[in-house]
Amino acid sequence: MVVNCIAYRHNGDRIGEISLDAISDVLKEPETFVWVGLHEPDEPLLEKLQEEFGLHDLAIEDAHNAHQRTKIETYGDSLFLVVQTAQLINGELAFGETQIFLGQRYLVTVRHGASLSYAPARRTCEHTPELLAHGPSYGLYGVLDFIVDNLLPIVRDCREELGLLEQDIFAETFKRSTVHRLYDMQRDLMTLRLAVAPLQDITSQLVRLHPNLIPDDLRPYFRDVFDHVFRVNESISAMREMLTAAINVNLSLVTFGQNEVMKKLAGWAAMLAAPTLLTSWYGMNFQHMPELGETWAYPVMIVVMALVVSGIYVALKRAKWF
Repeated sequence: MVVNCIAYRHNGDRIGEISLDAISDVLKEPETFVWVGLHEPDEPLLEKLQEEFGLHDLAIEDAHNAHQRTKIETYGDSLFLVVQTAQLINGELAFGETQIFLGQRYLVTVRHGASLSYAPARRTCEHTPELLAHGPSYGLYGVLDFIVDNLLPIVRDCREELGLLEQDIFAETFKRSTVHRLYDMQRDLMTLRLAVAPLQDITSQLVRLHPNLIPDDLRPYFRDVFDHVFRVNESISAMREMLTAAINVNLSLVTFGQNEVMKKLAGWAAMLAAPTLLTSWYGMNFQHMPELGETWAYPVMIVVMALVVSGIYVALKRAKWF
């Protein structure tokens, strides 16, 4: 459950890994801060972190329950953020959640569900100690930037899959699996948009507010995250519109195909109706019928039926029913 717990000095240098019990001892030293990473912790572990950092009861309750909406809340001189994460697993889009506690001398990330480890974000921050010297807020930037950057490949893969589905839509044969996949993609993109859209408000607040936690030198970095979130959100909205159009086009093409089949069936029925009508007359039980006693009557009737059927066929062919 404890992925890592690392202490840093005020200049951004890494002190090293520490135990949870040693957190309070490290924080007693001036100009130090701690970065803790957790994965699906249990209640005793969260209570231990609450004791070490003085976290708010409501924030701890949200972190334990998970399944929270994307949000940012202020508790005294600390921030509590909930961010939805997404990950492609075996071609399927899975969603997770990360809760983040930010204080002046600590950063705690709690991962639930589908989410990649934030170790790469930590290493990136450690490679720029001059920025990590600003404290845990730079670590918060690294985590948010890592989350948003991982959304870009998902959006790109969805766009490529949508291009392949468009080829199936305009194919001559109807595929039920294409409709199912279009619906699944629309559902996933709707869920993804619900996860991404609130991030714009969160990053906007981090750019403008909370001066006690976000130094002015780091605001341009959070503005960059805001731009990435905006781009992802715009891409998702565009793809949702394209998916809606694709579903409507697919429905129209299916309806058009059914109409074409019905036109052909109606044309064949009209062609068969003419000889059926003529022969039904001669099937009646009457003695006096036209040309009934003539030897040439039967061939003439066949020719007449052929001419009538041919005329109907030519008329329907010109009307593009065949």
